[in-house]
Amino acid sequence: MIIEQPPRLLRWLFPHALWRMDQSQRSVYLTFDDGPIPEATPYVLDVLDSLDIKATFFMVGENAQRYPYLLEEVRRRGHRIGNHTHNHIGGFRWFSWKYLGNVQKAEDILQTGKLFRPPRGWMKIMQYRVLRHTGWRVVMWDVVTRDYSNILTADDVLQNVKRYTRNGSIITFHDSIKSIDKLRQMLPEALSWLKEQGYEFKVFD
Repeated sequence: MIIEQPPRLLRWLFPHALWRMDQSQRSVYLTFDDGPIPEATPYVLDVLDSLDIKATFFMVGENAQRYPYLLEEVRRRGHRIGNHTHNHIGGFRWFSWKYLGNVQKAEDILQTGKLFRPPRGWMKIMQYRVLRHTGWRVVMWDVVTRDYSNILTADDVLQNVKRYTRNGSIITFHDSIKSIDKLRQMLPEALSWLKEQGYEFKVFD
């Protein structure tokens, strides 16, 4: 559960980030990280279309630069786009000015309106504070499905969705090479289950 749902320490370190949305509403926010790539993103888009669901895609700038048609396709189908840095870099390994420059490099391509999620959910406190005070909204998560894990099965990932989702959950999947095999097996069932439970699917303003 420490992995699937963030510990209180993380929420305390980044108190104004979005971890969970309105708990009084029967709604969830689907997010997909690390794309867009042709091996995964088109499949995810087709599944979402088949169930009339919108999601937020936190994209890596260099992927969007390499596959601009996928960036436009995600936008054309009515999904929200977020910034996941240009090179999927971790904030701890970079000077703040270089990290923030990498975020801006991605933003020049993605044009997200300053919606950001740090890779791996970590960055320096100073990086977080600068982003917040320059108008960025930092989106974390309430549920990490762990679809990227090489030790979990597709059913394990599905059970994570069922076990940890609650009102207002921000649910994180990945449209990536590591995740696509599991997504092909479990994503339609997971989304159908969420619908059956009465959840409304929302995106960030």
